[in-house]
Amino acid sequence: MSTVSRLTWRLLPATLLVPDIALAAGGPHVIDDSEVEAAGGCHLDIWVTRSSHDQRHATSGAGCTPEALPTLELGAFASHAWSPGSGDTLVGLTPKLTLRPAASGLGLALAGALGYGLDRSRLETAALIGAVTVPAGDRLTLNLNAGWGWSQAGPGHDLFVGAQAEFAAGPDVILMAEAFTRDHGRAGAQAGLRWTAGGGRVDVDLLAGRYLDGATPTSVTLGLTVRP
Repeated sequence: MSTVSRLTWRLLPATLLVPDIALAAGGPHVIDDSEVEAAGGCHLDIWVTRSSHDQRHATSGAGCTPEALPTLELGAFASHAWSPGSGDTLVGLTPKLTLRPAASGLGLALAGALGYGLDRSRLETAALIGAVTVPAGDRLTLNLNAGWGWSQAGPGHDLFVGAQAEFAAGPDVILMAEAFTRDHGRAGAQAGLRWTAGGGRVDVDLLAGRYLDGATPTSVTLGLTVRP
């Protein structure tokens, strides 16, 4: 999922640990890149997170880029968070528009998200993120994000900034580290690896994080991305 999606769920109260869903840098990554799915292609993201204080979260999302609009990815997601004594479900939309491809030397994109809470029957979150991708070499890519988010049940309006480094350790393995902060709560970080199989059709992510939502100390995430 895309940064905005992942940010969307993290804008809910920290006790819910619901994520933002970005569909380009991929699934459980918090920081997004500037790229969209290949024109005419789609992908399905699924990931689960287990966090401190017996909090759990599961998300599934999909994104497709029409052949007629090769710079626009249309995405949607469903997310459920559990904490002791409570549970919440969020569904929403995650469009993303590439303004300049990373192949040009500097990628630029805008990603948005809207999240609707099924349990409260109301709009819960909204976000708009600008993403910059800098190819820093044959094996290193840097992604920078900055934007705005809003949460009905959380802190209200929030500004967000973050950075990510991706290093190609091998033909099928990428190492990732990212850090981010927002107006409320503590700065967060996440690191892990992505293994790509099936000729690029399947990605598997394993990540460990700190303060992903600004309040929860630790988390472990397992993610899967499939491209038909």
